[in-house]
Amino acid sequence: MIYEFRLPDIGEGVVEGEVVRWLVREGDPLRMDQPMVEIMTDKATVEIPAPRAGRVGKRMFAEGQLCPVGKVLITIELAEGADAERGEKAAAKVLPSALAAGTGTRTAAGPATSVAPPASRGTTPLSPAARARALGPALATPATRKLARDLGVDLRGVFGTGPAARITSDDVRNHAGGGRGAAAATPPPISIAREPGDVAIPFRGLRRRIAENMARSKHAAAHFLYVEEVDCTDLVALRAQVNARLAKDPPAMGVRKLTFLPFIVKATAQALRAFPQLNAALDEAAGEIVQRKHVHMGLATATPAGLVVPVVRDANALSVADLAKEIDRLAEATRSGKATREDLSGSTFTITSLGQLGGVLAAPIINHPEVAILGVHKIAKRPAVRDDAIVIRDLMNLSISVDHRVVDGYDAARFVAAIKEALEAPAGLWPEQQPRKA
Repeated sequence: MIYEFRLPDIGEGVVEGEVVRWLVREGDPLRMDQPMVEIMTDKATVEIPAPRAGRVGKRMFAEGQLCPVGKVLITIELAEGADAERGEKAAAKVLPSALAAGTGTRTAAGPATSVAPPASRGTTPLSPAARARALGPALATPATRKLARDLGVDLRGVFGTGPAARITSDDVRNHAGGGRGAAAATPPPISIAREPGDVAIPFRGLRRRIAENMARSKHAAAHFLYVEEVDCTDLVALRAQVNARLAKDPPAMGVRKLTFLPFIVKATAQALRAFPQLNAALDEAAGEIVQRKHVHMGLATATPAGLVVPVVRDANALSVADLAKEIDRLAEATRSGKATREDLSGSTFTITSLGQLGGVLAAPIINHPEVAILGVHKIAKRPAVRDDAIVIRDLMNLSISVDHRVVDGYDAARFVAAIKEALEAPAGLWPEQQPRKA
């Protein structure tokens, strides 16, 4: 008896999943609940177990391909008399595998995925035609569908730049060759000449997802960059005082040591409440700017697996100490593979920082569909002019990339000025440091 296992609905809004790695081969014996395959969606990576025991029949999608929800992912040869209905009920059982830095797995902004081993040499990324066949029905409004019919465009092969990868009318025109961004929207595949000793790494999973998100952001958002210098001398001193106190009494604040990041997150979260146009997204399909009620701070992090964005939820409501604890929790959850889907998605604004490797200046790419991203650079001692004298101060640059379609330059500058003001007078960020009354 052949049982057809269809990709279950593994999350709200998820319409497809990418096959990152097969864990079984055709013809292999299969135990009940044995992990079969790793699937990556826009929300997370899941490891799907076998709903029934038997033998692996046919794997319907290759590694790197997209399987729509409801499509047959794999067939299983059941033993005579096996109960297929029980397998159907078990089909929705999936195991989230949140992935982490330093362990060969990762968590994300956004999507999370594990690091798959190299695939067989016969596995290649989807061609546009193959992608179209795999995707099935496209996400587009009736008006966009009519435009596609009029222009003779197959929506299944169009790259959507709208929210949740929705295809817009501009996407259709660009795909048809009649839009201003046609070449940028659907560039032809490029073949690279190979030489002996070159190493070919499959372009799929997290790396391809990052590429798609970055390309979508650069194509859709009208990026502009603004840079400000911040004098962190008082912040450096305050952090040193707090850490000295924590070294003597670690349980005092529930954290052992503070980095600068919780202070920066707190200052940014406060500024976002004052400038809600920066804590927003553009709903192109509805023609609306959506200003978010909550401040969910994404923290872009480089890992061996690629870029990940764990999320501190309601960051504006947390103290610096609480932010430090939550940042530590997220870091530990990613390292141990216990981060939840909520930990890895839903950011409304993103901060990207490389700590002491932060460099002097960068122009980060906006984390679509947000409208801005703040780049934090290293704090270093540099000469500065104070009261007509050259002195040594701890200085840091902040760079912000903003979507000019939604935010004006003046508002972006005022937003960064608010962050600067808070960091240069950090006592207001740290009421925990105030002397206790006897």
